[in-house]
Amino acid sequence: MSVAYWIVAGLLALFYLYSGGMKVVRSKERLLPMMAWVDGTPLALVRTIGILEVLGAAGLILPPLTGIAPWLALAAAIGLALVQVGATALHLSRGEVRVIGLNVALLVVAAVAIWLSTVWL
Repeated sequence: MSVAYWIVAGLLALFYLYSGGMKVVRSKERLLPMMAWVDGTPLALVRTIGILEVLGAAGLILPPLTGIAPWLALAAAIGLALVQVGATALHLSRGEVRVIGLNVALLVVAAVAIWLSTVWL
């Protein structure tokens, strides 16, 4: 189960590190072609979401790797699942039903990470 956790957590961490990093460093104009929702969202909120995604990615990897507070991996996986619940709700409220496939897939992978991270408890 530990190997499965590292595979799932590694994939999630890579995705969120990239996605969150873009939200943190790119301007709203550069994000707009990829993320239409940023047009009506304050830049501070976009940056906050990006920071939370980067912290979630770090929380999936660093605590179990170092052995310091490995329960934080479970908290990070739950947090990233909640990010996807919020993203799905946002897209549905904007009528963007066709784009929620990625959100649902990431939610499922985060749920698997939640289950697998119980190995650290």
